[in-house]
Amino acid sequence: MKIALVTSPNQWFYKEALEFAKKLGADFFDSYEKVRGYELVFILSYHRIIPPNLLTHNKHNLVIHASKLPQGKGWSPMFHQILEGKNTIEFSLFEASAGVDSGDIYLQKTLKLRGDELYEELRNKQAFFSLELCEDFLKLYPNLKSKKQSGVESFYPKRSPKDSELNIDKSLKEQFNLLRICSNEEFPAFFYYEGKKFVLKIYEG
Repeated sequence: MKIALVTSPNQWFYKEALEFAKKLGADFFDSYEKVRGYELVFILSYHRIIPPNLLTHNKHNLVIHASKLPQGKGWSPMFHQILEGKNTIEFSLFEASAGVDSGDIYLQKTLKLRGDELYEELRNKQAFFSLELCEDFLKLYPNLKSKKQSGVESFYPKRSPKDSELNIDKSLKEQFNLLRICSNEEFPAFFYYEGKKFVLKIYEG
């Protein structure tokens, strides 16, 4: 069975995806345009829209999204849910389609968080859990059925570095979930005081 993995270059998930491809004996790509003739293609942390006509070049195009679809479509679903105070995150493995995060679902599985993980640990858990879900699919394939998405859909907006701004009039406790999802290197927490910008980094002691 021919298997491929596709991950965008320079992404947080790139190293883990490459190692997983080696473990499976799968081919690894950083662009979907190069992928042809595969039975299974795992599209993981890939941030480009794939035209529907390209999806027909492979039998199954599988995407993992960290929300209970059709709720939480869009960007950074796990981080948005952490901001909402959730410590259980449902992951969905589904078939890619023309619509955004709208394909038929094969598997859904829940990641349980302690509630005190910081950015690096959250990313590690997200990566491990996503690859575990891929392995679950491979164990069951081809003897599993997909289901149509049902229920009310919702969408999360794209986050940017400006979303790491803290409110100095609120306590750290009130903003701890925001601190958890800030990257100390890429998009650290910050605040403004008397016209000056201050950067705040967080580590577990």
